[in-house]
Amino acid sequence: MKDFFSDLPQGFVAQALALTSPQDASRLSSVNSFFRSVAEWDTLWASFVPPEFLAAGGGGDSMKEVYLRLCDHSVIIKEGNKSFWLDKWTGKKCYMLAPKQMSIALVDYPDCWRWTSIATSRFKEVAELISVSSLEVSGKLKTSILSPNSTYVAYLVFKTTAEAYGFGYQPVEVYIGDNSQTRMMYLDPKAQNRRRLRPKRRIGIFGRGLLANYDVVPPPCEENCPKHRKDGWFEVEIGEYFNKGGAEVEVEMSVMEVKGGNWKSGLIIQAIEIRPKKSL
Repeated sequence: MKDFFSDLPQGFVAQALALTSPQDASRLSSVNSFFRSVAEWDTLWASFVPPEFLAAGGGGDSMKEVYLRLCDHSVIIKEGNKSFWLDKWTGKKCYMLAPKQMSIALVDYPDCWRWTSIATSRFKEVAELISVSSLEVSGKLKTSILSPNSTYVAYLVFKTTAEAYGFGYQPVEVYIGDNSQTRMMYLDPKAQNRRRLRPKRRIGIFGRGLLANYDVVPPPCEENCPKHRKDGWFEVEIGEYFNKGGAEVEVEMSVMEVKGGNWKSGLIIQAIEIRPKKSL
């Protein structure tokens, strides 16, 4: 097999590898010296870099170095309100929408929300919830900027303050694309710990607020509770979306809690993130 491929022009093999994925190209580079040489060709790695970032090299950087930099370091775009990077193994596009790119109900009311800065955020400003009874957060993304024929997963990326309240027993409703696919997720990082402490049902004026709907919502579990990220933030899954490509569609991602009636505070929203679903 080694002799057969060695007789082929390296450029031809590089074009063939460009039809695979960065992961496949990296794996083949370990087969023998021929593939290792081909796997360094600029034409190969240029095929994995979005055209708008092909000029991001400079200083003699190879296209492989440009590709890896776009995987390891996000690029802030859209006047500082959107973040872009590549998934290292698939080369598919990933995005973060800053709160300034979202629609947040009552965000312009200082008694309800405030804009603040956090050193670990990718964006200059994040949105901190002061006090609301109805939480409504949504973001939109044009599918034309996503990689085609790809399944994406959207997440709300957030933190909670030490004084946060209102999310322990009342989950939020989330969906992406089609609100008929609404699911319920918890934003309290300690929600699972409170599973055995759920209050007994009451009636009348106690049917709202802290005790609202507790008997009709799913109990906290690993699947519907926040996951801790390597960057120190938390995330909850909003939902999955398959981007077929072709005709442009504007997909909406939503997080809301408008039924419980309980007051909420202490939620800090960094972004809505959408990235390719990992293959099992």
